[in-house]
Amino acid sequence: MIKDKFADVVTPPPGEEADIGEINGILGFHIRLAHGACLRHFTETFTELDLTQKQVSVLWLVDDHPGIAQTDLAQRLRMDRATTMAIINRLQAKHYLRRDRSAEDGRKQALFLEPEGQAMLSRAKFAIGEHEAWVKRHFSDKEVKLLLELLARIHE
Repeated sequence: MIKDKFADVVTPPPGEEADIGEINGILGFHIRLAHGACLRHFTETFTELDLTQKQVSVLWLVDDHPGIAQTDLAQRLRMDRATTMAIINRLQAKHYLRRDRSAEDGRKQALFLEPEGQAMLSRAKFAIGEHEAWVKRHFSDKEVKLLLELLARIHE
């Protein structure tokens, strides 16, 4: 057996595919395996950037919506307040973003990218391009579009 270095996954050696029986027909099982493969590749791609998927998503959304409120960001990324706050605190400590009082609602915190955050997001977008190319190489353009639609049905 081969132990995967990025997860608690053990795969059979090449040429020794294991018969997994009825579980092979379980959709959730295949979604979990696909997620694990994507997460491992993402981790490999992002090792030197020292960012998580959620951190990249936060940087990207703040870049797309300068001044977005923390609460709006959490809703759009479907994260709870505690997770959102922890991610923002980490990114702020790295000088990638800053909090300001919202111009529209003084009770809210508005988020903006710092120059370091802009530079890191540019590097992250390049790495995401490499990661997306790896994922998409398994599908035709038509299949990618369909897969996006089908997966959205599950999470929406």
